[in-house]
Amino acid sequence: MWWLLATLPADLPGQPGSARGEALRTALAAGAGVGAAITLALAFRRQRHQEITTAHAAYDATERRVTELYTKAAEQLGHATPAVRLAGLYALERLAQDNPGHRQTIVNVICAYLRMPYTPPRSAAPERAASSPPGPWQSVSPAEPDPAPAGERQVRLTAQTILAEHLRDERRPNQALGLPASPRHWPGMRIDLTGATLIDVDFTGAHPAEALFAGATFVGETAFGWASFSGQARFDKAHFTDDTWFTGAKFAELAEFSAAVFSGGASFEDTTFASDALFYKATFSAHAHFTEATFADHAIFASATFNADAHFDEARFTEYARFDEAGFTGALAFDGAMVTEFTGSRENRAEWSQIADHPDHVWPPGWQLVDGLNGTTVLAREQRA
Repeated sequence: MWWLLATLPADLPGQPGSARGEALRTALAAGAGVGAAITLALAFRRQRHQEITTAHAAYDATERRVTELYTKAAEQLGHATPAVRLAGLYALERLAQDNPGHRQTIVNVICAYLRMPYTPPRSAAPERAASSPPGPWQSVSPAEPDPAPAGERQVRLTAQTILAEHLRDERRPNQALGLPASPRHWPGMRIDLTGATLIDVDFTGAHPAEALFAGATFVGETAFGWASFSGQARFDKAHFTDDTWFTGAKFAELAEFSAAVFSGGASFEDTTFASDALFYKATFSAHAHFTEATFADHAIFASATFNADAHFDEARFTEYARFDEAGFTGALAFDGAMVTEFTGSRENRAEWSQIADHPDHVWPPGWQLVDGLNGTTVLAREQRA
């Protein structure tokens, strides 16, 4: 601004200071405007800094509060009184509902509680077939009192219910894209109940990201109907003491049931196995239904034992299946089971045989592949002479 004043001509006679005065006033006004802008910018910067500081302080206070509540609730789970343990479970549930970022941690805590050693009271233990392996309750002498009070049973049932309710997505498959899920649904949860003892499990409609139940004992009836497993689902060496339902369930990745024991009926009707379905050395003590099940990858039933009727009617095997060394005591049905679909020309029999007669297919004795309708291959009983 001062260089502008220096270049102005001298005041004219009779007009003292007119040009210089006007320039000076302009310069002062401009300087005041710049100063005001700088002051406003500094004020905005201070306000923004204050907002960030306040937000951080509020976040830290919230996290400290959540941590305090979490710690207190977790401590309640170790209390000797069942009512206090119940209060701890409900406190954890509220925390998870209000703080999505802490849900997986709280689910982990609830799962860890259910993995704690537990022997159900004899009143909760169902009668089992004589061929079933011994359950954990058999170690208790009839002369001894019940090893676990009824209060602990209620605590464990409550823990199971909390998991089941928040894993459940009540939307139908055709509503998943257009309809938001219930606020009580916790998506993307991983559950680890390896080796847990569970009672009357009802995970109908559950949508876990990963489900680990290896070596778990399911006392009473078990329901996983229409559940959707987006990650691996491991039930190897699990023991289902009563009827079990996986009707309509969907397994997107590995479904592992090797060496699992089904003491009651087992229903896998209309179940979809998008990846490997492993039932190696599984034992089915009662009827087993795989009617209309879809096996999109390896279907391994090698060395499995079926002590009652086994139904695979209208099942679909789109990769290969193995039933070598499987034992079948009751009736066995593959009526209408489809091994593969062939949409190309049937004229090339060599190509068709390579697809239909997969070298790794091992079917139970008495069943063979035959040509079906519309370019399909189905299983049928061998015709005896």
